[in-house]
Amino acid sequence: PARSAGKAERSECRGREDYGWGWAGGVIKPNHATNPKPRPPNTSARASDQPAAELSVARAASRILRPMPRSIPLRLLSDRDHYEQVMQAVLGAEQSVWVATANLKDVMVEDPRVVPGRRRGRRGNYRSVLEVFAELARRGVELRILHASVPSRAFRRSFDAQPELVAGGIEMRVCPRVHLKTVVVDARLVYLGSANWTGAGLGAKGDGRRNFEMGILTSDERTIDEVQERYDRIWRGAECADCRFREECEMPLDQISR
Repeated sequence: PARSAGKAERSECRGREDYGWGWAGGVIKPNHATNPKPRPPNTSARASDQPAAELSVARAASRILRPMPRSIPLRLLSDRDHYEQVMQAVLGAEQSVWVATANLKDVMVEDPRVVPGRRRGRRGNYRSVLEVFAELARRGVELRILHASVPSRAFRRSFDAQPELVAGGIEMRVCPRVHLKTVVVDARLVYLGSANWTGAGLGAKGDGRRNFEMGILTSDERTIDEVQERYDRIWRGAECADCRFREECEMPLDQISR
């Protein structure tokens, strides 16, 4: 019903613009009812006063420079969709995973492995995503995390338990101004939304315990390029020179990249 109302409103607006109708006290009426006075004459140069060749070039340029509408493959995510779509894409990464998050915590994911002799209890059905990251690092997948705050204790504990990550299998950089939340997988899929890299945002928590989140997931190449370009500028410290918080930053990112 809400969507139908929106369509009706847009239809009314289109009619108003295209056919000379306007609002009058909340009711659509012809413009002559709401604007009875004639418009003053236009004293600026008229199109007919311009040379034909100049006018033709100007019109052609306006058509060329006008942004063209395009279709974008897009999926709207809410709540557990974040785990089922974003995190599952991360677990299946083949080339790279770039993460940007304000808060950084350990994220638990479902463990499909069957380990002989291990009791399949409540906690035995899950493992830290950092275990998966260690496996991805062994396969040569590029792993990046750009975050704003100190990682949680649980994250640091799980990180220290993975020798591949401690040895440099993952790159992590801190910028206190980072508030964007994005995940880019294999430069072919990007998530943009509200969810931080936390269990309540992207992890396997139950519906009664997880955050209310919303975001979008797309494979649109132009969007992915723009997100990665912005991410990389922050990552390599291109924004540090003009940052007013530079003096408070323990390690400006432009110093790391040198």
